[in-house]
Formats: sequence, C-alpha cells, structure tokens
Amino acid sequence: MKYKPELSDAIIALVGDCDFATNGKEILFWKEGNPTQPSAEDLATKLTELTTAWEAYQEPRKKEYPSIADQLDDLYHNGLDGWKATIKATKDKYPKP
Repeated sequence: MKYKPELSDAIIALVGDCDFATNGKEILFWKEGNPTQPSAEDLATKLTELTTAWEAYQEPRKKEYPSIADQLDDLYHNGLDGWKATIKATKDKYPKP
C-alpha cells in the first residue's frame, strides 16, 4: 500500500470487493445485496491493524533511503542498476506486509 490506509481499505479487507461510498470517516452508502456491513468497532480495529502494518515498513524506509541528491549522485556514478541495488537493500530490509 503506497498511502496511509483509509476506511475504504478496512472495508475491503474485511468484506472484499463490494459497492460502497465513504467520506473517509464513515460509510455514506452501502449498496443493497452487499455482504453484511461491518460494525464500526470492527472497521476501527481493522484500520488500526492496517495502519500499524503500513507504518512498520513505511516509516523506517523513509528514514533509511538516501536523500534525493545522494540518489542522483548514485545514478550518475553507478547507473540505474547501482541505484536500484541501493534502494532494493532498504526495501528488502523493510518489506511490505
């Protein structure tokens, strides 16, 4: 997940693919025929779980990636393959869940 998880991510994680609309904080629309709507408590729990997993790899990666200036220098001196190796080392250290 490239961005911090939102309510819609928690819904999809709990229910799967279904028709709904949110304003980011609450469900605005739940199409008839969908699976049973999860409780607010279940959604909050799942959102916390997804956010914790996201932060466990995202935040440490941000801290360990070289600065943009250093990455550009790496590209110049070591080419694309050298740059990819540098970035891959951090990605491997903190894999996505």
